[in-house]
Amino acid sequence: MATIDISKIEPKEIIKGFKGKFIHTENPILAFGEVEKGASIPLHSHIHEQTRQVVEGKFQLTVDGETKIYENGLVTVIPSNVVHSGVVLTNCMIYGFFSPVREDYKNL
Repeated sequence: MATIDISKIEPKEIIKGFKGKFIHTENPILAFGEVEKGASIPLHSHIHEQTRQVVEGKFQLTVDGETKIYENGLVTVIPSNVVHSGVVLTNCMIYGFFSPVREDYKNL
């Protein structure tokens, strides 16, 4: 059994305003994000199924053309290859999972 102290992981900036701490396992990647108000995720898609939970703050997410505002405790599941984007409405803490492994995040 592995125990990981998230506070000891150095955050990496993925895109402007999005800093993440990543835990890589055999299949999913766990992502712990600190995001700044006003930052945005451009419209994109990927083969990975993704879940996202807002732990603190407000985050506007558009998935397959449907826009919702997510706050503390709300979780979304983004299926593989579905187009999505987001805008950070307040500073946020966001947890997420990607599966299968994101090869492009392995070095983060």
